Amino acid sequence: MTLAEISHHGAVGGVTGSCHELHIDSHNSILIDCGLFQGAETSPGGADHNQMAIDFSLKGVQALIVSHVHIDHVGRIPYLLAAGFDGPIYCSQASAILLPDVLEDAVKIGFTRNRHLISKFIQHIKSLLVPLDYSEKTSISLKNSQYSLAVKLKPAGHILGSAYIECEIQNQQAAAKQKAKQKIIFSGDLGAPYAPLLPAPQSPYGCDQLVIESTYGDKNHKDRRYRQQHLKTIIERAVQNRGVILIPAFSIGRTQELLYELENIIYQQSAQHKHKQDKNSLWDAIEIIVDSPMASEFTEKYRQLSGYWDAEAQKRVRQGRHPLDFSQLLTINDHKTHLETVKYLQKTARPAIVISASGMCTSGRVVNYLKALIGDNRTDILFTGYQAQGTPGRDIQKYNKGGYVVFDTSSSSSRGKKYPINANVHTISGYSAHADQNNLLNFVKRMRNKPEQIRLVHGDNEARSVLQEKIKSVWPEIDVMIPGKV
Repeated sequence: MTLAEISHHGAVGGVTGSCHELHIDSHNSILIDCGLFQGAETSPGGADHNQMAIDFSLKGVQALIVSHVHIDHVGRIPYLLAAGFDGPIYCSQASAILLPDVLEDAVKIGFTRNRHLISKFIQHIKSLLVPLDYSEKTSISLKNSQYSLAVKLKPAGHILGSAYIECEIQNQQAAAKQKAKQKIIFSGDLGAPYAPLLPAPQSPYGCDQLVIESTYGDKNHKDRRYRQQHLKTIIERAVQNRGVILIPAFSIGRTQELLYELENIIYQQSAQHKHKQDKNSLWDAIEIIVDSPMASEFTEKYRQLSGYWDAEAQKRVRQGRHPLDFSQLLTINDHKTHLETVKYLQKTARPAIVISASGMCTSGRVVNYLKALIGDNRTDILFTGYQAQGTPGRDIQKYNKGGYVVFDTSSSSSRGKKYPINANVHTISGYSAHADQNNLLNFVKRMRNKPEQIRLVHGDNEARSVLQEKIKSVWPEIDVMIPGKV
């Protein structure tokens, strides 16, 4: 049985637009994810990144499997349905709860704000969803095929509900001496060990083909102790300067992980000051603001789905702590309060931590904070996640203090407006929800049966090239491919 054919419709020249097609035979296939492109990244088919219409044939596509609900993995689903897809959408139980809300927001931005139409769309999405338990083997119907297909989801440790996907193809008509089964694994986005809230992913027994992300294929994160200390140091500096710490963060996953870590830092520091009978702890005074309706909504759902949390998080709950709902946490939902808060923080010298979307500063409320505060040298901007090429987040990270960033490029003035960067810019990659180079290598290392072929996706060309060489140096017998590299 020759290796299965796989087409890549996204995440082959960068980290967004994840969409991969597994071909079972000449007239049956399934899709793994269908995400939006962001920044300068575009479809391999050449579609304008502002035009997210599906630019590949859906003939024979029998199902969609969703690895997790980040927009760069699910944001093109409305376009997929508009193009005629009406098959089942398989995902984990937690993702099935989160996905309708993610897509509702995507539809509001890209299609319509008509409540009736949005409601109709969401009901249709819910009718297509097939929630699966982790490790549950599920058969997928194929048409007029000599093959059978079964899929299984395993925890990926990236965000709540995230999974890597095992696909097993079996040739029902294979002769006794022929290899009848083939296993293909799609990693989705793998989480890093010791990340807050979620258990670390466990490697599968083995496979024939592995399609694996490579976001940090050329880097290793600092350990958890370092990143907590780094975050604590930045907060202490901001409080002393009476400035704002602005953290652009994705509404799902990163926001909740940051709240979990902040609660722990505040808990530990407050305990120390209480032991010293110090009544003037700065940690008791600093306010943590989550200014994102979607982030607030998903934080609540994270709390409701605490059964999926790891042992450490559940232990804290049993101790009477509330990792995602503590006294210094303020959430802002309505737009009026958001604008008032931006003006208030701009005019007053009050230290605060603001967590707001979007994570790459491409849109959303975080842009208003950046416009108001990026020119103030008391401001600290903290990046805790990957910033894609062509996004304002990447520009702020790259040019740093003394440079500038451009916003409003989609307005009537296509060149946008320049905002000088006087704020202090920090990056703590250890808070990334993505596995680093060592984690990715260990995912392969711990497989008992190594894949014959590995395809590196979801990474810049440099990251994929470095990871390719690393894998080849350890396992020279594995064919390591970089799809779409030019």
